Amino acid sequence: MEIRKATRDDLPALREVFAAAKSIMRADGNPTQWAGAYPDDEAVLRDIAGGWGHVCLDGPERVAGYFAMIPSPEPTYARIYAGAWLEDTLPYLVIHRIASLPDVHGVFAALVGYASAACGNIRIDTHRDNRIMQHNLLKHGFSYCGIIYLLNGDERLAYQRILPTL
Repeated sequence: MEIRKATRDDLPALREVFAAAKSIMRADGNPTQWAGAYPDDEAVLRDIAGGWGHVCLDGPERVAGYFAMIPSPEPTYARIYAGAWLEDTLPYLVIHRIASLPDVHGVFAALVGYASAACGNIRIDTHRDNRIMQHNLLKHGFSYCGIIYLLNGDERLAYQRILPTL
C-alpha cells in the first residue's frame, strides 16, 4: 500500500472514504462518533495545509484510506485521567481521522508503519464505542493509557505506542 500526502484533488474520494467509515462504525454499534458532516472538507483542508493529511492508495490511483499525522503537542493530551501516558517528555506524533474503505485491508497496519518510521512515539485516541479501532490499536502494540477530553468536552480513550530505541 502506498501512502502519500493528501491533496485538494483527493477530496471527492475522501468523502466516499469517510461515508464508508461512518457506515462501518454505525453497523458496529458506534452511533455517535463522527456525527453530522465531520470529518468535512474543511477539516481535511486544514490537515492538508498543515502538511498532516495523508492518503493510502490501493493500487496506483485508488484512494482507499486517510489519516492525519500531526506532530506534538496535542493540547487535549496535556491532561490524562484514570491513567498515565507511557512516557510524557519526548516528542510524539498524533494520528487522527483514520478511515478506510471496507473492501480494503491493511490500511491501519500501513499507516502505523509509516508513522513509526517518522517517530517511534505515537498517540491515538478513540471513541469508547469504536471497538474496531480499539481492537486494531491493541493488535498493533498500542497500550491503553487513560481518558482524555476533547475541547468540546467529549471523552476519548487514549493509547500510546513507543518503539524501543536501539
